[in-house]
Amino acid sequence: MDMYVDHASAASVAGAGYAEFCQVAVAPRSAAEEQKQLMAYLPLVKRIVRQLSSQVAGAIDRDDMEQIGLIGLLEALRRYGEPDAQFGGFASLRIRGAILDELRRQDWRPRSVRQESHRLRDGVRELRRRLGREPSEAEIIKGLGVTADAYHEHLLDENAETVASFDELISEMTEMPSASMNPEDQMIARRSLEQALLSLNEREQRVVQMYYEFELSYKEIGLVLDLTDARVCQLNKGALKKMKTFLQAA
Repeated sequence: MDMYVDHASAASVAGAGYAEFCQVAVAPRSAAEEQKQLMAYLPLVKRIVRQLSSQVAGAIDRDDMEQIGLIGLLEALRRYGEPDAQFGGFASLRIRGAILDELRRQDWRPRSVRQESHRLRDGVRELRRRLGREPSEAEIIKGLGVTADAYHEHLLDENAETVASFDELISEMTEMPSASMNPEDQMIARRSLEQALLSLNEREQRVVQMYYEFELSYKEIGLVLDLTDARVCQLNKGALKKMKTFLQAA
């Protein structure tokens, strides 16, 4: 993934708040060098924030998400060492993980929302059992007696949990920065991910690649594939579950 320095955007995010942020996180290298690297990868933070913000329904301010993402980026830089061509993928997991960890810490879904999510999940499972196949979105909405908007919110909640769970698994697989992994470990981790991706059908592969590699939002992926946001969300959730099952078995 090509990275670029967006100085105008960097200035808007890294003003007084950034100075405060740097005082809390003391850099092992020079402050000037660390700031330069943070600014170079700031567009990556912004893309991930834009991607995740559509899933959390305003539960956390976007500027706050960017600051949390910067902390995740800083941790990635310190653990990885000098960034190279592989750093973008390593940093993406840490940035996304930092934001999702904060969302979980804040318990961003009210209890009533969690209870409703469990009810819908159980309802979909029962409908699937009764039909003997995967129900369509229209069948689910009709069968559960919910509005389309309510069902779409449920999908986003479910998918956020699935993404967090999948990211944690990938982080465990690549716990040591790739720069310090021996070639054999790098090859095994890369081959496992490639095989997990190949276990998906073509449309699922495209969704996962656009979501993780290109950091597109569900709306953007939907425009590319001519699908609704909700359908993209379903495909992503199902694909990540399949990949997680494959990787755990491997």
